[in-house]
Amino acid sequence: MGRPKLKIIDDSKIQSSVVSQSVTGSSTEKQKTDNNKKSQKPGKSKPRSKKYQEITKDLDRAKNYPLPEAIDLVKKLSYSKFNATLEAHINTAQTGIRGLVALPFASGRKLKIVAFGKGAETSGADVAGNEEAIEEINKGKVNFDILVTTPQWMPKLAKVARILGPRGLMPNPKNGTVTDDLKKTVEGFQAGKTEYRTESKAPVMHIALGKLNQPNEELSANIKALLQTLGKTKVKKVTLAPTMGPAVKVDLASI
Repeated sequence: MGRPKLKIIDDSKIQSSVVSQSVTGSSTEKQKTDNNKKSQKPGKSKPRSKKYQEITKDLDRAKNYPLPEAIDLVKKLSYSKFNATLEAHINTAQTGIRGLVALPFASGRKLKIVAFGKGAETSGADVAGNEEAIEEINKGKVNFDILVTTPQWMPKLAKVARILGPRGLMPNPKNGTVTDDLKKTVEGFQAGKTEYRTESKAPVMHIALGKLNQPNEELSANIKALLQTLGKTKVKKVTLAPTMGPAVKVDLASI
């Protein structure tokens, strides 16, 4: 009998196979890990602080509160150390709603007003408009909050309508910015008229209605004036909130 044949094993092939299996195993494990990560649901949001929970323990978020009670709650729920603002967040029936409202008890920053026409210099406006002012607007320099004008200047202002229009600053008889009495109109805006408008892509608006240290009667009057100006058919929901603190839903039937 001849000597049995011996099978020669190539160590390099074994090593290569081991490395290949190791790489394949690592790749498989990595894939499993990645798949596990994808399948994991996002974690829950962090819980509110104890202070916040204590403040809101008696707030029923599903309830629509009568206006007087809602204002009281907002004041109690505010936790800022400064005199906070009362903010109204209003869901409307449509977008594109904008205008001016005279709040009977307004409190906030002073509006910068420019007036065009006869009597502009003595109207009390911050700037008396002229041809040069129109040219500045035409260059995109708009540094005012309200523009009022007499009817005679409307044809001249039509030149800058493409600039003023998108900003809601083009004078309009419906919101009182086209007038024959510039002085009376300017005084009206300085006394508390403020702008309201919906967001560009959503039927919702946000507007400051006074300071929390004002009497409830004043804040209530401001809210009612705003809703009366808007028209109740355009309002779907009203939520009041302090600058820092939770929001309170308002029962529209109570307004």
